[in-house]
Amino acid sequence: MKKISKLIALTLGLIIATGSVVMAETKFTPLNFDDSTSVKPAAATTTTVDAKGTDLLDASQVVAGTKMQNSILQIDNAQVELRNKLLNYKNTYAEVDARYNTVKTERKAAKKQIKYAEKKIKNLDNAKKKIRKNFQRNMNI
Repeated sequence: MKKISKLIALTLGLIIATGSVVMAETKFTPLNFDDSTSVKPAAATTTTVDAKGTDLLDASQVVAGTKMQNSILQIDNAQVELRNKLLNYKNTYAEVDARYNTVKTERKAAKKQIKYAEKKIKNLDNAKKKIRKNFQRNMNI
């Protein structure tokens, strides 16, 4: 175990040493950058980007233009179909969920009615037992 930990520490040290040498050999320092690589003003870049972003390409300019457009249209159509199916699934889910909730509330109400009826039957049984006890006491006297 000690040998493995020493080996790992040694390789880690070697990696750090070689990494620092590689970093020292890079040509970038804060003092040697050129004006040609500096950042251009923001106004100059935004105008060119806006002009390129608004230009629309003709079908002839795009490689395999009509095939590409047809494939994009097919993907769009498939996406619309899937969205419609998703809406149908959501509607079906909402209907099933509504039925589930109504069945759940009906089940709770039925369970309460069953408990109430069982409690009434138990009370009537207890009343019968008390009446029988009283009747037997009166008979014995």
